[in-house]
Amino acid sequence: MAIINEVFTVNTKGNTDVIDISPQIRNIVYNHQLQNAVVFVYAKGSTVSITNIEFEPGLLVDLPEALDNIAPINKSYHHDEMWHHGNGYSHVRASIIGNSLHLPLVDGVLQMGQWQQVVLIDFDNKPRSRQVNVQILY
Repeated sequence: MAIINEVFTVNTKGNTDVIDISPQIRNIVYNHQLQNAVVFVYAKGSTVSITNIEFEPGLLVDLPEALDNIAPINKSYHHDEMWHHGNGYSHVRASIIGNSLHLPLVDGVLQMGQWQQVVLIDFDNKPRSRQVNVQILY
């Protein structure tokens, strides 16, 4: 088995900024012209997540609203008492969603649904530059 490692950077606005990173992932994967592989996508950081959604205006409102119900911004968090960064909610949200996912590449095609995109969500309370690792195992 061989491994390919690629990295790209995404600049975010923070505050539950949802960014479609599917084009970058497709470019990386398809540039290697592989037929069958496992593609692992990972974002470094404890206040950022990688997941998949239908990247459309309604869900771009629905998802942050749902997360506000689960981990509200204006709630008191023990993390904030310790570090005084005011981003305890962002750590909780990122922990719930996670910071990685796997995609199969079968017969040269990434196996994603018609309405499925891979997104990076930056929950931190300030803009950030996020590093995304794409690892291809074939």
